[in-house]
Amino acid sequence: MTQKYTLHTHTIGFDGKNSVQDMVNRARELGFHTIGISNHFIVHENIRKSKMYGFAVQGGYANIYSSYFCDVMDKFIPHYNELDEIQQQNPDIKILRGMEVDFFNNLNWRNGFEKSIKILKPDYIIGSTHFIEYNNTLLNSHDWANADPKTQDVLLEKYWENLKTAAESGLFTWMAHLDLPKKVHLGSEDKWAEYELRAVESIAKSNTMIEINTGLYKTDNYVPYPSDRILQMVAKHKIPVLISDDAHASNQIARHFDEAENLISKFNLTKYQR
Repeated sequence: MTQKYTLHTHTIGFDGKNSVQDMVNRARELGFHTIGISNHFIVHENIRKSKMYGFAVQGGYANIYSSYFCDVMDKFIPHYNELDEIQQQNPDIKILRGMEVDFFNNLNWRNGFEKSIKILKPDYIIGSTHFIEYNNTLLNSHDWANADPKTQDVLLEKYWENLKTAAESGLFTWMAHLDLPKKVHLGSEDKWAEYELRAVESIAKSNTMIEINTGLYKTDNYVPYPSDRILQMVAKHKIPVLISDDAHASNQIARHFDEAENLISKFNLTKYQR
């Protein structure tokens, strides 16, 4: 394992299982020089009407969803203050203030988000698409899986278009788990390659990075995000990549990093160095 940092992590108070200090301690045990805490920043006026919000309430992680930017700021300001305090207590390891942000393509959202980050001043911003707006409803990836085939195709088109537009916005340091629909066994067919390519081209033009996400696909055999097909596109466009464990618990930090390193070598990818 050559990458000695992790930047895509989640903690208690959002949808993680361990405290910031727990995550820092584990990173130190692994010999890491840097850990970034990147809790979810998801704001949409209809988020509480989504099916996923109900599951989040039952699961105890509804705090990651906010209807208004003032609500999410009330969470992130004390959260970032805590990160600053823990940094002072742990000077031997760098603790970065990140966020994983769901992008919504409308002017009000963008204005609210840009005002928020001017106040928060995060060290980096991860771009994600966990929700698609469809028929005035927010649908999570699990909702996509339960839709009829025709609607699934519409949702996947919207997913790739949203990811493409997010990259073009210039707001993000890197884009997370590009082929998230794979999590619910959607989007592997060859017909989606042209949509993937358009997104990759936009990422390249915007000088945005991508991650190899090692933490999402739950099968007997480890399968990373993104797919080999997308990684070939990423290599061709010389897009820098970093490895993300997407750790929601301290024991998940650095999971499958060696397999991701092998993919970087296999496809001769440009690795981000810090």
